[in-house]
Amino acid sequence: MTSGNPRRLVVLRHAKSAWPDVPDSERPLAPRGRRDAPAAGRWLREADCVPDLVVCSSARRTRQTWDLVAAEFGTTTPAIHDARLDGASAEELLGVVREIPAQVRTLMVIGHNPGVQELVLLLAGEAEGYALDQARTKFPTSAIAVLGVPGAWSSLEPGAARLTDMVVPRGGGGQA
Repeated sequence: MTSGNPRRLVVLRHAKSAWPDVPDSERPLAPRGRRDAPAAGRWLREADCVPDLVVCSSARRTRQTWDLVAAEFGTTTPAIHDARLDGASAEELLGVVREIPAQVRTLMVIGHNPGVQELVLLLAGEAEGYALDQARTKFPTSAIAVLGVPGAWSSLEPGAARLTDMVVPRGGGGQA
């Protein structure tokens, strides 16, 4: 993006995870998640929403989601795995976003519900529209929200962003 365009925040909920008998942070993706994550990457590439930087939860399922999403970009995107995103609230996620360097134009945050859904709703505020109605109703696994962000990351405030897209890409291969 050029410097005259607003920043974009891409919020991605990790793909569908499995529930083996392991600690929560070690839960892997389920077969459906391994199908859906590449579909999310393809959507992001086709929508010209490839991020300049990714901040990803350190949980195994979010790291696996990122690896499968990134494989669809055809480019290398730097990623930070940050344990602060594990189970973070909207306010905690916003605090991480505010630390992002000003030169980053498109940022992707990969995390967990309810925090990622609450972050989207917090930033979009009281605006109306189909995408926001969808985000309010449900934020399923592999959901992607794209928000236009005016100004610097460091000064991002609740209600200041505009939700421009809300999609849930799904991979093929039947139902999970």
